[in-house]
Amino acid sequence: MSGKTIIEKILSEHSGEDAWAGDRVWADLDLAVVRDFGGPNVVLEYEKQMDDEPVWDPQKIAMTFDYQAPAKVVQVANNQRICREFAAKHGIPHIFDVNSGVGQHVLLEQGMILPGSVVIGTDSHMNLLGAVGSFSSGMGTTDVAAAWATGRLWFRVPESIKITFKGSYDYPASAKDLTLFLLSKIDTTKTIYKALEFYGEPIDALSLAGRLTLASMVTEMEGKIGFIIPDEDILAWIGERAGRKVDAVLPDRDASYWEEREFDIDGLEPLIACPDRPDNVRPVREVAGTHVDQVFVGSCTNGRFEDLRVAAEVLKRMGGKIAPHVRMIVTPATTEVAMEAVEAGLYETFIKAGAMVTNQGCSLCTIGHHGVLAEGDVLVGTGNRNFRGKLGKGSEVYLASPAVAAATAVKGEIALPE
Repeated sequence: MSGKTIIEKILSEHSGEDAWAGDRVWADLDLAVVRDFGGPNVVLEYEKQMDDEPVWDPQKIAMTFDYQAPAKVVQVANNQRICREFAAKHGIPHIFDVNSGVGQHVLLEQGMILPGSVVIGTDSHMNLLGAVGSFSSGMGTTDVAAAWATGRLWFRVPESIKITFKGSYDYPASAKDLTLFLLSKIDTTKTIYKALEFYGEPIDALSLAGRLTLASMVTEMEGKIGFIIPDEDILAWIGERAGRKVDAVLPDRDASYWEEREFDIDGLEPLIACPDRPDNVRPVREVAGTHVDQVFVGSCTNGRFEDLRVAAEVLKRMGGKIAPHVRMIVTPATTEVAMEAVEAGLYETFIKAGAMVTNQGCSLCTIGHHGVLAEGDVLVGTGNRNFRGKLGKGSEVYLASPAVAAATAVKGEIALPE
């Protein structure tokens, strides 16, 4: 029999069974997470089914408040209160409140996400943690409530697709452009519920921020999880935060894949996803000159310090001021990112340019945040979705890299960074 893929190894370890693609297994969980969006429903479901029974392990449950942080309407404030009171009642110590930032990023910074771990959460982009080799997955209310009670959940072991990149690219192309390139080339009817494994020199060269960018859009590829094997520097970064040595989970040399694909990205140029689909990808140069009303830099896809720094550098190189008619919103992913950006002087650059820097969180990923669009508005943002009406009825959203977003803010129209 052939060797195992990464997902087969992880689910074999966590189920105690010899798990192969297509099998159904009960796996032990390392962490079960809820957000302020969806979390209250899990609390109410748990209390309905379990009454006052204690949760399986308070140390392996986390709550993150990043959807509307801080709350802007009473209903959201009440929902957050439900989560806080449940955490206090059950002795759950890992509650990352409205001052923390995007949940997955916060958990990673806190050393709670390890390679080879099995993590579930109420966020459809929970799987972005595959960037460090964790099998993390978004789940519904009933599944997470059941996990809180038992510490286990069943999975069908996904088939795996091996994706190898070759070639190289130079600035202003970036990890976001690599990601959009893949979205434009991959057949999403073949990637539904698949585990994607990413390889090649362009992947090896990605920083942690770049890996998070790629992994954060696996959901838009219809994949279950996208694995990137962490290098020694990333393993050391995780290990320092976790307080122990960590190792990567590697596939066997003779692992059997459902499909293997190879993509040449030599000379990759800046790309942009046009309305209203993430895979409606074109070169930026083809849509340059399109009028833009608002620009957003942030989200779980491009809200790390590295992303903010690139945007600030483009602003400074192109004159330091955004166009008079443009509204620009910059949102750091986490408190840690925000502090690093403050210390590096990025906030000063953004504010002097005319941009607004908001508190850390998801920000303009959905319509629930400040900065939503009026009918007819056009946004260039660094998020992961641009579906019709996602940020306001009658508006249009383009997805691009921080460099392209910043250049667009200066020009007032879709533009390449100078």
